[in-house]
Amino acid sequence: MSDDDARASARDLSAYTGTGIDRGRPMWVRGLWLMVSTSILMRWWVPNRVRVAVLRLFGASIGGGCIVRPRVRIDMPWKLSVGDHSWIGEGVWIINPESVALGSNVCVSQEAMLCSGGHDPNSPSFERDSSPIRIEDGVWIAVRATVLRGVTVGAQSTIGAGTVIASSVGPGHVVIRR
Repeated sequence: MSDDDARASARDLSAYTGTGIDRGRPMWVRGLWLMVSTSILMRWWVPNRVRVAVLRLFGASIGGGCIVRPRVRIDMPWKLSVGDHSWIGEGVWIINPESVALGSNVCVSQEAMLCSGGHDPNSPSFERDSSPIRIEDGVWIAVRATVLRGVTVGAQSTIGAGTVIASSVGPGHVVIRR
């Protein structure tokens, strides 16, 4: 049996406790958010100003001049902050059990994913291991790129299409999947 097989057979998801999860709002608010987000944020015909207003209503901090395109999925808007003149492209998914902060003039392109949540692969019960994400000013996260928990992407950096970022990137870097 390989080490990977031994780890997989040792995992016991029935022992999962979910300790350390702070969803930040009561169940009824999260349920209301699910209903509102699927009926408003997802629709192409809803004006941008309405999408932004709804995100703010549910606790997101959204700067001036921001564009939030249709089909954007945000798990917990109360754990999202966005600076001025930033764009969140169509089909972006923000999974944020921990905070996600976008600076000003940030472009998160179509179908990109920002995921501040995760699990500890060494935990037999697969417990949570989540950390905030910080995207600094002027960053471009290109189409279908993924930024994982605990990452800071430095100012004026570019994360290329389809790239997976699992560790922080310094300012002014261009990271391209080859």
